[in-house]
Amino acid sequence: MRSGEQFAHLPSGIELCYETFGDEADPAVLLIMGLGGPMGWWDAEFCTQLADRGFFVIRYDNRDTGRSTKLRQHRIQRADLFRAMAGRARAPYSLHDMADDAIGLLDHLGISSAHVAGVSMGGMIAQLLAIGFPERVRSLTSIMSTTGRRTVGWQHPKLLPTLLGSSGSGRDGYLANAQRSWQRIASPAFPPEPRRILNRAEETYDRGWSAGGVLRHMMAVLTQRDRTAELGKVKVPTAVIHGLRDPLVHRSGGRATARAIPGAEHLEIAGMGHDLPPQLWSTIIDAIVRTAGRADVA
Repeated sequence: MRSGEQFAHLPSGIELCYETFGDEADPAVLLIMGLGGPMGWWDAEFCTQLADRGFFVIRYDNRDTGRSTKLRQHRIQRADLFRAMAGRARAPYSLHDMADDAIGLLDHLGISSAHVAGVSMGGMIAQLLAIGFPERVRSLTSIMSTTGRRTVGWQHPKLLPTLLGSSGSGRDGYLANAQRSWQRIASPAFPPEPRRILNRAEETYDRGWSAGGVLRHMMAVLTQRDRTAELGKVKVPTAVIHGLRDPLVHRSGGRATARAIPGAEHLEIAGMGHDLPPQLWSTIIDAIVRTAGRADVA
């Protein structure tokens, strides 16, 4: 069963748009998307397949994406990104604040604990949930993410113009730029269909694309601290998934995450880039389900 879009009004004043799949009596899985990504980047069919495995699946728009709250009062210039890289700038909000948003959503839904899976920046947020709210996290699946240590999980230099450049002017400009950008980070062994990329770009823009929101997400990522030591104290069953052809978060980020978390399963996928190609959904869903099963046994 798919709920349709709903809204959670959090005590912080943030409003999150979310959607659920499956039976609310089943164990919950909270899916957290990455930088600039609305909940639609967790494909509805992916969510349905995961729900069919016996889970109540929740996807949502992070703050500054989709139909969730946009913090437009905090204006970021690209020069701020360079200052953040040098450790000389503060972000309007942190990844910890975004983790608090996730907890607020679980509170809104009356869910005491959930299995958590996050992609890229979403993986960073998921890690912070496991660190800061261990009683709320039943298992952790960190996908194409990293620990916050700057010597791992770096971006390929060829992507810097894409990351720091303009997102395009107007809807047509955004659509053209988004298609080029996603092609640059897509999985070489599982190339995306052009129509699929265009459809996703159209949905992303039409549901509330915010170029400023992307910059604020980038500031939160650039100012994060190294979580390696804290990850060593994570006790929930964990899976770490990373593509061997990821140009946006180098595979060293996944390897460092897996090394840091005791007992973590480490799954590296040949030919996978920085996306979730349909050809790999079953592999990723199996890992989430397998990790959740470890929590049930524990």
